[in-house]
Amino acid sequence: MISTEKKTGIVKDLQASKNDTGSATVQVGIFTERIKELTEHLKANKKDFAARRGLLQLVGKRKRLLQYIAARDGQAYLDLIQKLGIRR
Repeated sequence: MISTEKKTGIVKDLQASKNDTGSATVQVGIFTERIKELTEHLKANKKDFAARRGLLQLVGKRKRLLQYIAARDGQAYLDLIQKLGIRR
């Protein structure tokens, strides 16, 4: 799990308005941070298959949200993946 401070920072960085806490872009940012943490955990704990399954589920959720963002606004998608450092 990511810390509350880190999550708040991600939300503030990606939100479109003051009350935006659950938009697709914010969710992608939070998923990206959780994916990074799970990846580091799995480097140290190679046999943690439950965490590996959770990681794959998160990657799938993030992929679907990114497809949704790309279909609605291509430029916003490109800006988001550049900001988060995600490959196309």
